[in-house]
Amino acid sequence: MATGSEPANGAVSNHRRRRFDVRVVAHRRRSPFRLRDWRMSTKLATVLVVPSMAFLLLAGVQTSTLVGRTTALNDFSGQVGIGRQITAAVHQLQQERDRSAGELSELRRGGDRQAAATVLRPLQALTDKAIVELRRAAEPLADADASWRVAFSEALEAYDQVVDVRPAIPPAVLSNNTILGNYHRAVSAMLDLLAEPTPGQNQPALNDAVLRYVQLARVKELSSQVRAQLYAAARAGRYGTEDRVVLTDLRAQQLTALGAFRVAATTEQIRRYDETSLAPLFVAATRLEERSLPASGAAREVLPAEQWWEASQQRQELLRQLEAGVLDDAVQQADDASSGQLRATLLVVGGVVTVLLVALLISLVVGRSVARSMRLLRSQALKIAQDELPDTLDRLKTVTGGVPSIEVAPAVVRSLDEIGELAEAFVAVHRSAVTVAVEQALMRRNVNAMFVNLARRSQVLVERQLELLDDLEREESDPDQLENLFKLDHLAARMRRNDESLLVLAGTESTRRWNRPAGLGAVLLAAAAEIEQYQRVRIESVADVYVVGHAVGELVHLLAELLENATAFSRPDTVVVVTARTEGTAALIEIADSGLGMSPAALDQANAVLASPPAADVATVERMGHFVVSHLAARLGVQVRLHGGEGGLVARLGMPALLLAPPGPGELDQPAPARMLATSAARGVVAQPTAGLGAAARDLPVAAPAERRRATPGRPVPVRAEDVLTPAAVRDGGGWYSRQGPTVPAVPAPVAPPSVPVTAGTNERGLPVRVPMAQLSAVTRSAQPTSAPNRTDPDPEAVGGMLSRLYSGVRRAEAEDTTEIPVPPSGGHDEGGRQQ
Repeated sequence: MATGSEPANGAVSNHRRRRFDVRVVAHRRRSPFRLRDWRMSTKLATVLVVPSMAFLLLAGVQTSTLVGRTTALNDFSGQVGIGRQITAAVHQLQQERDRSAGELSELRRGGDRQAAATVLRPLQALTDKAIVELRRAAEPLADADASWRVAFSEALEAYDQVVDVRPAIPPAVLSNNTILGNYHRAVSAMLDLLAEPTPGQNQPALNDAVLRYVQLARVKELSSQVRAQLYAAARAGRYGTEDRVVLTDLRAQQLTALGAFRVAATTEQIRRYDETSLAPLFVAATRLEERSLPASGAAREVLPAEQWWEASQQRQELLRQLEAGVLDDAVQQADDASSGQLRATLLVVGGVVTVLLVALLISLVVGRSVARSMRLLRSQALKIAQDELPDTLDRLKTVTGGVPSIEVAPAVVRSLDEIGELAEAFVAVHRSAVTVAVEQALMRRNVNAMFVNLARRSQVLVERQLELLDDLEREESDPDQLENLFKLDHLAARMRRNDESLLVLAGTESTRRWNRPAGLGAVLLAAAAEIEQYQRVRIESVADVYVVGHAVGELVHLLAELLENATAFSRPDTVVVVTARTEGTAALIEIADSGLGMSPAALDQANAVLASPPAADVATVERMGHFVVSHLAARLGVQVRLHGGEGGLVARLGMPALLLAPPGPGELDQPAPARMLATSAARGVVAQPTAGLGAAARDLPVAAPAERRRATPGRPVPVRAEDVLTPAAVRDGGGWYSRQGPTVPAVPAPVAPPSVPVTAGTNERGLPVRVPMAQLSAVTRSAQPTSAPNRTDPDPEAVGGMLSRLYSGVRRAEAEDTTEIPVPPSGGHDEGGRQQ
């Protein structure tokens, strides 16, 4: 049990930080410009940082140069690698262009447009596919240098113009130069893109590699243009006026490009070109082309169209294979250069980092012997002061059972110098503080045990007082005096609830238990019977649900505390309305009053207390109702919330499905309990018809509006919770005793009692249960017995009183002989001999 309230968590941590994180010289401020005020880690870092920064500066410059070179070569390798897709697209464009040139010549002669479109469509599809592959391959190069990206965009724009001019080929609405000029521009843009990669400075070998495949691609392009001119003339059946000049110029450019290629190419590449040029298919195309050259003033020969196309197609395929081989050599050379540069950069960077790490490691090892012990000692001190010791104190404050053993961590500094001795001294201080905290926890546990002992002893005295009141009420015949005994009986029941609240304060469960389900309406009536102003409680619209037996006692206690607050903080002329309904598999109880209400801040604070049960302290005792409700709600697993209502508060209690049970056999159609008093007129309350209550509960009084509070004789009035919740025995029969005939009155009266005494049935042992003052109603009517048979059975009141006094004496002897109050077994009797 805590001895006082704790401040907020943030305040505690700030206070601990200000308390423990102190300086040795409190009156001086640390100056960053005073060398002697620097921390040890700062001094060591200064010694290490200055040379390390100089080394890092020089190494960074070198590394930056290497990284830039590596990046350039990596981009160069990617640009050279995409040359495969570029040359493939160029090859397909050349095929489409050369074939289109022949088809245009045929269309000019009146050829079939549909046949021309059919021939060109597959070539156009292959060209589109090659461009798609080129676009996909260029995606990783989106961050390449600006010049390459500009060249790539120009090549795509030139191709888009080719796509736009394709529909004009079958109708031949444009001139041949216009149509073929678009193809020439697209191929030229592709070749410019192919020549765009630059490896940077001081890379002549890579520049030559690019020059080789670019020159060979130009040789192939010029050969393709020669094929287009000759194929167009063959399809037209004659040469044009400009064909001679164009062919001569193309052959001259082809020889120039071939010479540039042979100058830049390697010996192996020249050898492969020579082998390709001597191939039979290559020689056949060359010889066929030579027939188109003028010879000794003779006219040019027009070549057969299909023969020339097949021969030139074979030659172009051979040049394509040679071009692919030269390009593969360039790609391999670029990849090797990029990989080599990357390895060199990584080696340099790794060497720089290794040297730096070795230097730092040596410096740290040297400085660790000076700074490590002080840093560890300071860390351990702050951890103990701000985390471990406060957590230990919190654990010991909330412990309910045995006090656990608290282990104190040893000193983290194990050296034998002065710092190690200081660490051991601090651990000794920590151990002493934990020892004092454990002793305080033991003292709190003992105080809780004393509270439990005193509360249970008080419960025994209250039970004895209730038993004595039972005897007095049983023997009293004066209605006024009997009313006072009832009030005293009610006050004693409230004292017992206060003792149970003290048990909750000490963390102990209540001794009142039920072993069978109880109706929710009966539970609400039992809770109303526990408070002082029970006449003001009006229970209406109660759902027909039942509460499990083990939760009945604590639920009655919880509801009684809520009803007590509702009646205490509302005007005496108002009523407290209680409703209960089901929501799915759960149940919801609402208690509404017309009281003073609460401010939003106070309402939030109260709901926070109800949501998380606080530790017991002085502030808890001042508002014991909220404390008891929060702890009982946590035990039962119910949710209690306060809400602002119209002119008051509404307390909502949500019961989970685990607390609900099917009705037990004792809850169906029970007779009125034994302690139901026939003096409703003296109380001034009437019964409200309530759905969901049992037969016994429907006759219990609840609060009614002012105009409905009238005397209703014959209605029973509940006095205690167990009178509502304990099921009575069978009404008639089933026992060893049954009353037959009238009892002879001890004092002659002007009016005779009824022929059959009024009882509440028999208990489980067969004894009849009396209804005190039930005979008083007979004085208002005439009842003369016809005969008075002799009694042959024992007097039930004498037998019941004897057994009750015997059992209660045994219970009192057991309670006074031990500090623990035994819980009566299910179906047994309490200290007053009443059935539970």
